[in-house]
Amino acid sequence: MPRAVRVGPEIFESPLSTLNHIRNFLLIDDGLATSGMPQINDFAALRQAGFNIVINLALPSSDNALPNEGELVSAQGMTYVHIPVKFDEPQAADFERFTRVLDACAGQRVFVHCAANKRVSAFVFLHRLSHGADRATAEGDLKKIWHPEGVWREFLNQSVAELREPPL
Repeated sequence: MPRAVRVGPEIFESPLSTLNHIRNFLLIDDGLATSGMPQINDFAALRQAGFNIVINLALPSSDNALPNEGELVSAQGMTYVHIPVKFDEPQAADFERFTRVLDACAGQRVFVHCAANKRVSAFVFLHRLSHGADRATAEGDLKKIWHPEGVWREFLNQSVAELREPPL
């Protein structure tokens, strides 16, 4: 159900409420939101909601991937960054590139997606921890999307160990 915002005597629908239909959409804070794969018309809604940058962690062969996503994003006046991350083989180098890009986007509204918001939620969790976020809050947001298992649990546990944090 769309969220309404009351401004004076009138009620307006929040631009963010038009994004709730995107698979596993999650607003992290005013500058960051994540989701699974958006559809063609969602990029205009992202721009309308105030996002400036779209980061895609999905592979070109991922479910429902849009072969012209960069063009669709650019047509809306947003910046597009593609960091393809193999779901069955997450790499520290992929995360390091992601965090460098996210750091470079400081002060802008960033939307990050992959196929189902699993890669993204894991990377955002690690990024938040490495930048001093509250562990319980960051982990709570991760678990709203999924409870990582297998290679992702191993990857996250190795990464949090490097941050001197307890495992998941």
